[in-house]
Order: sequence, then structure tokens, then C-alpha cells
Amino acid sequence: MSALRHSPGLLILPHLRIQNANAISSPLTHGFPSITAFLGVMWALERKLDGRYPAYFDSVGVICHEAEEQVTEGGYTHAFLLTRNPVDKTGGTAGIVEEGRIHLDITLVFGISDDIVNRSEEERDAFAREVAATLSQMRIAGGSVLPSALPQLLPMSQDVGEAADQFRRLRRRWLPGFALVCRDDLLQQRTAALQAVVPTASALDVWLDLSRFNWKPAPEDTSEPPTEGNKAKVEWQHDRKGQGWIVPIPVGYAALSELYPPGVVANSRDAGTPFRFVESLYSIGQWLSPHRLQSGNDLLWYGHTDTDAGVYRARNDYATTLPARSN
Repeated sequence: MSALRHSPGLLILPHLRIQNANAISSPLTHGFPSITAFLGVMWALERKLDGRYPAYFDSVGVICHEAEEQVTEGGYTHAFLLTRNPVDKTGGTAGIVEEGRIHLDITLVFGISDDIVNRSEEERDAFAREVAATLSQMRIAGGSVLPSALPQLLPMSQDVGEAADQFRRLRRRWLPGFALVCRDDLLQQRTAALQAVVPTASALDVWLDLSRFNWKPAPEDTSEPPTEGNKAKVEWQHDRKGQGWIVPIPVGYAALSELYPPGVVANSRDAGTPFRFVESLYSIGQWLSPHRLQSGNDLLWYGHTDTDAGVYRARNDYATTLPARSN
């Protein structure tokens, strides 16, 4: 069991109601906002609180209690429910930009690394209320936020055993619900398995293969050969059995160009910040019941930047604790 790696304190905002959040998380995925949207909220909160509370947010975790994607009902194929735009200046129907929306009930858990964690309970409660009030005026993945009930900032023990006991008590509060964790390891395992059969399989082939149910006939029982009156029955099985609720997710961005100096690229959002063109990075995530998490390491996501490699992505340490649990 691992100790809490990132944060001496956890700020918990339980049961936030998000209305009309963006359900299209990337060019290839939908169904829940990207984890990068929650990292963006974390950094935006830090900037808004600067000057009042010099708190440092270093990681964020999300537990989903309820999700209602705004799509048509009935049938196998669904379509997004779209808003009707006003008519244009000629009186004709304006073009519709397709937008996916989803209503959410989530708990956000922020890792806090600052001396606010070691202050009095009254000061910690005031800080938690300030964060909740500030967040209610912001948007999460483009969705409107309804205030959280009873936000709380909890110092976490630096002792491994005590921190584990604290986290076990915390995770009960998040039931029922599901926490999103990163499973890069499943992608690596499937890459080795698929390329052993199809050596030319690309990373995209592996990701798509792992993202879907692949139905295959089970091996036939040849002990009793089929006769005219006793035909062999084919049993179909899929390869996701026992793997849990795994989903394809975007985890950040990879560079498509060199890093340009500030102001060189026209129409960039910030003329004072270096700029580079990027594309989405994809991996595999897993939704887990909170009672299966062992520590804050399992839940929290944090930003990781490798400028030389051109990788800007979100990371989560759940998969790194699996070998220790199996021993």
C-alpha cells in the first residue's frame, strides 16, 4: 500500500451538480468530460484565489455519482439533443454547431500542498467555503455549477498506516459512485498481445481494439462430434470479461510543431506565452467504485510536462500500485 504521494491535505467538494457540461471530450470520445477539463478548473481556481489564499493545488480526483447525457432515447443509435439557434439576418435557419451536453453529480477532491493545511480548523473551514463559493461562479467543462454542500479541507497524516485509515473512512462517503483512474498498463499489455498476432498493428489499432467488445466463438468441444440430430452449439464470448469498466479517454496533448516564441504565431490566445500546435493524446481509463481505492495516489490526477518530447498530459498513479497489491 502506497503513501499519499502528492498532497498533505485533501479538499473535498461533495456532490457538485454540473448542468450542461461538455460531453464531447475529444475528437474521438464522448460520454464524460476530459480529465484535462478538471485539471483546468484546478489551475483556474488557484489563480482566482491568489492574493486571498496562496494555496497550491497539485492534483485533482473526480468521483461521478450520476451522469445524464442529453441524447435521444430508444434504439441502439443515439443522437445529441441540440439547441435551436435564432434565425439569421435573412430570416433563414442559422447553422447548428453540434454540441454534446451532460448533467453530472460529482465529487471533486483536490490535493493541497500549502501551510493552509496546518492551520486551525476554523481557518481550514473558511478556506473550503471560499473555494466552494468561487467555484460556484465558474464553469466546469463548460457546465454551470450548483454549490457543494459542506466542503471540507482535511489534513492527511504523513504516516503510511494512519493515512490509509483516514482514506478508508473518506472513501465510504463517496458511495455510491465511480472514480476515474488511468490504466496505461492495459494499453501496453494489449499492444504486446495484438502485435504478437498482427505485427503491423499500430497504436491506434490497439487503442480501438481495447475500446470495444470483440466477440469471438469459444473453442469447440470436440469430445463428441456433431451428428445430424445433434449439431454443435457455438458459444460467443467477448474479450473484456473480468477487465472491469474500461473506457477510452483523452489524457492530454502531443506536439505537432516546434515551440514558437511568444507573439510569433498570429491570433494565438496569449501573445506573452510560447506557442505550439498540438493534437490529442489518448489512453485507457477505468471507472472503479471508491471502496476499491487504497490511497489518494489511486484517485488523484496531476499534470506532467515533457517539453523536449512535446508531451503535455495528465497522469494518475493507480496502475503503479497494482504490483504491490498482488504481492
